[in-house]
Amino acid sequence: MIAVLHQDPRDPDFIQNPYPFYTRARKHGRFFLWHDYEHLCCADHLGVNTILRDRRFGRAAPEGFAPKRPAHLAPFYAVEQHSLLELEPPKHTRLRALLTRAFTNRRIAELEPQIDTLAQDLIAGFSTDTVDLLPAFCEKIPIIIITRLLGVPEDMADQLLAWSHDMVAMYQVRRDRMIEDAAVRAAVAFSSFLREYIHARRTDPRDDLITDLIAAETSGDQLSTDELITTCILLLNAGHEATVHSFANGIKTILENPHPDNSYFNTPQATLETVEETLRFDPPLHMFTRFVMEDLCLFDHNFKKGDVIGLLLGAANRDPEKFPEPDRFDPCRDGKGNLSFGGGLHFCIGAPLARLEMAVALPILFRAFPNMRLSTAPRYTDCYHFHGLETLKVTL
Repeated sequence: MIAVLHQDPRDPDFIQNPYPFYTRARKHGRFFLWHDYEHLCCADHLGVNTILRDRRFGRAAPEGFAPKRPAHLAPFYAVEQHSLLELEPPKHTRLRALLTRAFTNRRIAELEPQIDTLAQDLIAGFSTDTVDLLPAFCEKIPIIIITRLLGVPEDMADQLLAWSHDMVAMYQVRRDRMIEDAAVRAAVAFSSFLREYIHARRTDPRDDLITDLIAAETSGDQLSTDELITTCILLLNAGHEATVHSFANGIKTILENPHPDNSYFNTPQATLETVEETLRFDPPLHMFTRFVMEDLCLFDHNFKKGDVIGLLLGAANRDPEKFPEPDRFDPCRDGKGNLSFGGGLHFCIGAPLARLEMAVALPILFRAFPNMRLSTAPRYTDCYHFHGLETLKVTL
């Protein structure tokens, strides 16, 4: 018997701390019906991890089950239809293969000195003893690095950030007509900007990711202009939004769990372990949905084609069956099984960059200000399925 649980995802208490609800949900079994969403959810690590990797569950609705979308959203979904995040094989296979030919580990690794310099420059620019690190540090690093990576003008960073916020809001539970209209305007403006920029790069190639994406080829196949536009938007929107929340949530967690001499960053290995544990402990994305692609039975539950299931990444990361004492922040644990960046076919392609940015920038911040402390209690913003802060005010 599937339990039916009621929890308003916009309830102020839930926004500030969703983890007690996840604990309650797991006590009812692997699956439960989240009444407020009207679909099944999974809150344990084994279940979420299994379904993320099971090709019988997909991001794109099976034929005949696609949700109806109002006409006013057509421009937004015209962009999204080419998104790697929303496609299934064989389209996904083709697009990801082309993208990975350009978005290489070498290109990511080459960004390390830039991240180091940028973090130090941002810190040098702090003009007062009290700083809101969210706009001054956490937002700046991902957006500036992605502009440099793509090769778009750095002075466009604030505009790109605004377009990104407007588009990503479509995936938040607070979505309404005003948010939808803003997302459509952002999608149209963002696409127009990139179309002109891609056209220029075709005749004037540079050492940047857009040029590499244009040149990427597999068996004579290349990305179309529309695919290039959507891929660039996805890299900025998905990568940036998650990384900002990862930075801010991670800094908050470390400040709330102080360690003598900031030993979280004493060695490169300690730094990597600290970053991984912050991602497990308070991840940036808490729900990732899947469509059931065919009738099937899994974990003794009968799924019907077209059903939707919510995979609760934040809950899976606090499953005591996988992580003993999951509500305790402990970088010494083996936290590599966390699902903060998803898993399987749709594992976040930007995860290595996000981890690199945090591993480089966080030690610089904490070494510069070893006595840094929270000046006001941080509060999370109403942005579920994401989980991020309104502000992060600290006294340096």
